[in-house]
Amino acid sequence: MVDRKGQRRVVVTGLGVVTPIGLTVPDFWASMRASKCGVTQLGALPQEDLDDLKIKIGAQIKDFDAKARLRHFKRDKFILHSDRYSWFAAAAADEAVTQSGLTVPFEKGSRAACIIGSGAGGLTTFENAYRDLFILKKKATHPLTLIRIIGSSASAHVGIEYGVKGPTFATCSACSTAAHAIGIARDYIRHGLVDVAICGASESVINYGTMKAWQALHVLSPEGCFPFAKNRNGTVLGEGAGILVLESYEHAKARGAKILAEICGFGMTSDADDMVNPDIEGPRNAMRLALEDAGIAPTDIDYLNAHGTGTTLNDRNETNAIKDLFGKHAYKMPVSSTKSMHGHPLGAGGGIEAVACIKAMEDNWMPPTIGLNEPDPDCDLDYIPNVGREKKLSYTMSNSFAFGGLNAVLVFGRPPA
Repeated sequence: MVDRKGQRRVVVTGLGVVTPIGLTVPDFWASMRASKCGVTQLGALPQEDLDDLKIKIGAQIKDFDAKARLRHFKRDKFILHSDRYSWFAAAAADEAVTQSGLTVPFEKGSRAACIIGSGAGGLTTFENAYRDLFILKKKATHPLTLIRIIGSSASAHVGIEYGVKGPTFATCSACSTAAHAIGIARDYIRHGLVDVAICGASESVINYGTMKAWQALHVLSPEGCFPFAKNRNGTVLGEGAGILVLESYEHAKARGAKILAEICGFGMTSDADDMVNPDIEGPRNAMRLALEDAGIAPTDIDYLNAHGTGTTLNDRNETNAIKDLFGKHAYKMPVSSTKSMHGHPLGAGGGIEAVACIKAMEDNWMPPTIGLNEPDPDCDLDYIPNVGREKKLSYTMSNSFAFGGLNAVLVFGRPPA
């Protein structure tokens, strides 16, 4: 089956997540339906580090057992010795591949891709290595330090486990990383380079050095992540992974797979303006390109999962970009930021939020923006405050806008008839 441009249609057959509000997709979705907040006081950091931090909250994953989740891995002998971000990626990929029902290792590995990005890579390993060298005065770091820190390690680990012999690499575009990975994987399948792809992103960055760096930029909130709210005062760092399994429609149908959704559109732009402050043109054009790629009108979008970080400038700018593109429909279209629940997992955000968009269509239920008790007058759209809402959904959009003005937007539709 081809689309209106004569290109292969690309569908989703597997979902996987590891998040602060659920270590699997069912638990993650149940937490969203309960409006659960994953932001807590920081844990598992040395007390002297906590004492020196001004921001002491984060959306951490505290109950993840790598041995329990990954002990059955057979081909990748190093996964349990990898960095935490690779653990999250491997666990989410395992859930997605299991749901897809694909035979593993993949029967045609050369016709598969594994594109799993990270905005930061193995930052936890970096910090531990520096502690060993400069504070504890050790003569050497762990022998696997180099392998752990590489930003493409997660994609390599997952590729090894599932026998992926086609394109295997990482994307890195700050907070747009996962969306770029998913969009590129979609294009590889659409144009016939591969038939199957594992794609998304993973992040584990909550440590002393990262918290100090984000504090210095003055964009972290000491209280919580409250997108579009009048009292918002910054974002909250999170961690986790969001992974999709994609296939060409023909490949999925031929093996009798259950199709969860279709990736209908993808748009990406760069502001080419400022490293920190966003503009309206770049995000607006990324959304426009995604709609044009999908061949649908702005009025066809039933729900938009916003980038919605909870920072003053970002939320106002995204609101204006949405209004600029969608016009009157902007005020009729429900929008929410799920970062209010799972925090801001940087590069992994677009993967986790893609899962939220697909589950929203599956259940005809839209997740809320929690903590939105008094909206900012400048943010005057329908942000689904505090409690989710039922609605028949045909198309959903997911926005990812990053430092450097790097924008990536995905449009999902229901499974092809």
